[in-house]
Amino acid sequence: MPTSNQTCVIIGASHAGSSLATAVRKEGWQGSIIMLGDETILPYHRPPLSKALLLAEKTADQIEIFKPAVYEKANIEFRLGVSVEKIDRANKNVLLNNGETIPYDKLGLCTGARVRKLDIPGAQLKGVHYLRTMADAQAIQAEVKPGGKAVIVGGGYVGLETAASLRKLGMEVTVLEMMNRILERVTAPELSAYYSDLHQRHGVNIIVNAQALELRGTDRVQEVVCNENRTLDADLVIIGIGVIPNTELAADAGLAISNGVVVDELAQTSDPDIVAVGDCTNHPNDLLGYRLRLESVPNAMEQAKAAAATLCGQHKPYHALPWFWSDQYNIKLQIAGMNRGYERVIIRGVPATDQFVAWYMKGNQVLAADCINNPKEFMIAKKIIGKKVQMKDSDLANTGIDLNACIPAGE
Repeated sequence: MPTSNQTCVIIGASHAGSSLATAVRKEGWQGSIIMLGDETILPYHRPPLSKALLLAEKTADQIEIFKPAVYEKANIEFRLGVSVEKIDRANKNVLLNNGETIPYDKLGLCTGARVRKLDIPGAQLKGVHYLRTMADAQAIQAEVKPGGKAVIVGGGYVGLETAASLRKLGMEVTVLEMMNRILERVTAPELSAYYSDLHQRHGVNIIVNAQALELRGTDRVQEVVCNENRTLDADLVIIGIGVIPNTELAADAGLAISNGVVVDELAQTSDPDIVAVGDCTNHPNDLLGYRLRLESVPNAMEQAKAAAATLCGQHKPYHALPWFWSDQYNIKLQIAGMNRGYERVIIRGVPATDQFVAWYMKGNQVLAADCINNPKEFMIAKKIIGKKVQMKDSDLANTGIDLNACIPAGE
């Protein structure tokens, strides 16, 4: 067990970092806990950035993960507004950009991910934004104007959530998606069609097979030049084309890297004194039967529990079914499982009613479920997937059948 003279350093004042810090203390860590963050504010929830914060429905302090009193009670020390230049595993310390060296006995990597930049002419113009941090959201919010024209590059969840918010704020919105359909990388054609219709009903212009080639403007962005000789007027451009895991520190320190920092089911890296948690990790999932990297708040929270136990000499493997959510307009999407390798999709309900479930099937096994405005069946889906209940297509499609009854007694 750790002793009171030991120090746990956590790199990354994020959801993963705050979850790890508080969980380490709960697991019995008696020594110092120091959290390092490059932003100057306490850890906050990122999902509201494209929704409640952008819409001014919540203020910055209302999306803090924990209030200051929680950290004070757990005796967690913060060093904010700093970045780590190097991890010295041989001497067990980290070097900060201000020249300070902080020794550690145990180290947690919660370095997260950063936005993928769009490398085209004009990308540095004023009025061009990404959305990953509080400062990003506030900068976008400051430039929103009713009747203005916003162009969003990227038809993934963040881009679509932002489109919904900007429409609510009165802007004219166009979404550019370079693939054949929005959400193509993450969902079935049926869901893509549903969300295309949803956004078009709310006045969003969606253009697929569209690639932004250049951003033009004298001082700030005024136009987006696309393929097929298409030019769009723009007062505001938001780029959402994915993220890149922050693995450079770990790689420079000689830790194993493969689409993220490689960890085991205990969140242990290739160094016995270093764990890693959250978006930056490539971890095994025994429920799925393969390794993956997840950009997910639930993943960060659950993996942090396993990592905290590991740091304190306990053995609590991470066994969690991945799940996600997205809020757009009055539609809540809840996703259970991962649809990788699915063979067909079974629709339960009627999409036109804005309440249905898309079940992703491989044989008789449910791999994942996309639940639209259906929290009850989302909970049932998590049970069916987690327990690998064999299901018939006809039962899944029949809304007259209570799917709870399909789960064997005692399961």
